[in-house]
Amino acid sequence: MKDHGYLGREAQVHRIVVGLLETNCYILAGPENREAIVVDPGGGAGLVLHRLRQLGLQLKRIVSTHAHFDHVLAVDEVRNATGAEFLIHKDDLPILESMRERALAFLGIEVPPPPKVDGFIQEGDELSVGGVTWRVIHTPGHSPGSICLYTPGILLSGDTIFSGSIGRTDTPGGDYGRILQSIREKIMVLPDDTVIYPGHGPSTTVGRERKVNPFVEEAIRRGGFASSPG
Repeated sequence: MKDHGYLGREAQVHRIVVGLLETNCYILAGPENREAIVVDPGGGAGLVLHRLRQLGLQLKRIVSTHAHFDHVLAVDEVRNATGAEFLIHKDDLPILESMRERALAFLGIEVPPPPKVDGFIQEGDELSVGGVTWRVIHTPGHSPGSICLYTPGILLSGDTIFSGSIGRTDTPGGDYGRILQSIREKIMVLPDDTVIYPGHGPSTTVGRERKVNPFVEEAIRRGGFASSPG
């Protein structure tokens, strides 16, 4: 198990790399109580549950940044063990419901039936845990219902943006123009020192991606601005 994260005076982010595609699953907590949110449990349910026990946390919500199978495969096991509710953006419901067919068609693998959704989240919703509030940011492009979670100083970006790259847009529901727009209008407006925790790979910052990510450069060029907001 790989477990890396950020423990600040407020937000606590614990990362566990899980599943066939090495998805970053995150456990979010805070200082005021022992409640937690799990983001993108794409496998390794036992690892996630073990880490929750190690940290002494009680899981309240499971959130997927999008509904591709590698971000939801462990939802049912984690939910059954904890009673936590499972939330996604409604625009990704068709992707979730066709998860088995997509996994077989694109990777030739069989996966379990998709988990049932307990509720939907959308742009501007706020999820509070441990005294820390995370704002939902809708960032379509990798999928129609892709979201990020933001609290000052930290962004969980799902598969919208990675260190030096972006999420693929060549699968059904992907849209290259929309993902560049999402990055330009929703992510590059955040302060440069905002730490980005992506759905795969290492963490980065908004400022670093502004300087080195060629897709961010293209997104900014399309939008006609290049200055840092802060």
